[in-house]
Amino acid sequence: MVRFRNFPVKIGGLDYKTARNRYPEKLFKFNMQTMPSHEQALSHHQVDLMICPRWMIPVIPDDTILENHALVVDQGQILDLLPIETAMARYSARTTEELPEHVLIPGLVNTHTHAAMALLRGIADDLPLKTWLEDWIWPLETRWVSTEMVRDGTLLACAEMLQAGITTFNDMYFFPEAAAEAVDQAGIRASLGILAFEVPTTYGHGPDDYLNRGLATRDALRNHPRLSFMLAPHAPYTVSDQTFEKVATLAAQTGLGIHIHVHETEHEVLQSLDQYGERPLARLERLGVLGPQTLAVHAVAMNDADITCAARHNIHMAHCPTANLKLGSGMARITEIHAAGINVALGTDGAAGNNRLDLLAETRLAGLLAKGIHHDPSLFPAHHLIYMATLGGARALGLEDRIGSLSIGKQADLCAIRLGDAATLPVFDPASQIVHCAGRDQVTDVWVDGQPVVKKKHLTQISQEEIYAKAKTWQNRFRG
Repeated sequence: MVRFRNFPVKIGGLDYKTARNRYPEKLFKFNMQTMPSHEQALSHHQVDLMICPRWMIPVIPDDTILENHALVVDQGQILDLLPIETAMARYSARTTEELPEHVLIPGLVNTHTHAAMALLRGIADDLPLKTWLEDWIWPLETRWVSTEMVRDGTLLACAEMLQAGITTFNDMYFFPEAAAEAVDQAGIRASLGILAFEVPTTYGHGPDDYLNRGLATRDALRNHPRLSFMLAPHAPYTVSDQTFEKVATLAAQTGLGIHIHVHETEHEVLQSLDQYGERPLARLERLGVLGPQTLAVHAVAMNDADITCAARHNIHMAHCPTANLKLGSGMARITEIHAAGINVALGTDGAAGNNRLDLLAETRLAGLLAKGIHHDPSLFPAHHLIYMATLGGARALGLEDRIGSLSIGKQADLCAIRLGDAATLPVFDPASQIVHCAGRDQVTDVWVDGQPVVKKKHLTQISQEEIYAKAKTWQNRFRG
């Protein structure tokens, strides 16, 4: 065992040297400066928070479950992870949370949603994507989208996501400055989209206006501790070559990622072949849009050449299985996509298309679809599905250095899931139990930056009554 400052250092049951060698630097960060000195350890170093669950799944190292360990948090960051008895001897916490029936995991990362569309939940169900968008959603948005609608809808979505253990979401919608107000109020973390597409709306006159407004919002909020941004050209069928080239240039200049719907349906692919003579991914490759900063959403209608192209550029994929099925878009080839080395994360899509902002439900469905399609129950085991919902999502958003695993030095975005009821007992494997038995109803406590945002199932930063009242107001407006 390696020793540091006269006391042993272990990460997830591995000594520091083994862990450092086994996991790439990009994914495994260990900040020595965050470790307490020997003198501090002996004098009960005071910290903000100590969480003592029955189990922990740190995500790094892979396939690790820690039992009777404590997570120590100070100034919003994970300071230590060690056996509870040792933690009690070493630290004095201002707040200690005893969770004897719980498993603690990193906060879930929802890599694709349109948060404000929570207000459109249930409108025009059971229609194909093209009809749903063009005949129902877009006309409603044309009439109603405003800063008020986006702020209220995003706040409703934040409440739902936090109570489902989601601590970070990646958004693509109008008026990101209004979404930022909701994010700030809710205490959640978000990556907001700098939208671009060709159709004028109440938000902007065209792609240049959208981009300029989004970049101005990003500049105004660049120092917000829980906000980040991605360029968000809507889709190949709504964005011109000229706009894509501008997005690619902006990405190179600013270092921002690119968040885009792509290959969502076979119709989209056929339309691209008819209009451009090439498949959407090939067109994006030609225009310089693809790269390790690109997050391709849905990616359902992918052939072998498309997968090879995606892997060549090391892009990420946001897999949204429920929305894909509900809209009849198809089933993404995530087994082949993952085998090609592409990082596959998980998303819910908007509540208008999925009806639920429930990432735990997406983990189970993603795994079951892969197993069933390929007649192979070994595909996508529980630990990997949890990775997809946490660190895989953080990687897709360029946030893996800050969130996604219970690693020393990362932000304390955490989710506690109770495994102590009839639906979850007995517990032989907490990872399997999370994916195949538990759900958002078992999420009891959530922290973002070490601050409690859900405590014993109750939101701490948001008035539920206020949210419900606003949702009912919007319902009446839409009906009118």
